[in-house]
Amino acid sequence: MEQFLTVGKIINTHGVRGEVKVKSTTDDVKRFKKLKEAYIDGEEIKVIGCKFQPDKVILKIEGIDSMDDAERLKNKLIQVKRENAIKLPKDTYFAVDIIDCEVYEETGKKLGKVDEIIYTGSNDVYWVKGENEVLIPALKDIILNIDINNKKIIIKPVDVWQ
Repeated sequence: MEQFLTVGKIINTHGVRGEVKVKSTTDDVKRFKKLKEAYIDGEEIKVIGCKFQPDKVILKIEGIDSMDDAERLKNKLIQVKRENAIKLPKDTYFAVDIIDCEVYEETGKKLGKVDEIIYTGSNDVYWVKGENEVLIPALKDIILNIDINNKKIIIKPVDVWQ
């Protein structure tokens, strides 16, 4: 499993005092209010300020005091250690743990690997690539078991629910 989880991507500078504009990659953007330390390129950073804009977070990072400093961080990922990540509800998983899972029908037929997750608003859809491409709705009545440790997902046979 990944040691670091991405919580956002720096998309631009904000103002002249070194703040950065971040596109959140988490479901709960409010988590940034409590974020005190994170990592960029494996290096620990201290977050000393946080503001919100529609669809964006503005962060002040210790030691980043000018627009030029902030510009160097553009397109970098903000990550947290897995042990500092938010606790997920039962039967909920981090996207990074679902990607690359092998998908099998309960009959044992291998369909391929989860290549991408499509976020539709109502439910996620796993894009599975193998011999054929299959879109699998992430619904409890279709997905029977997710074993993150073994990177394996078991689903009902495709012809039953399509």
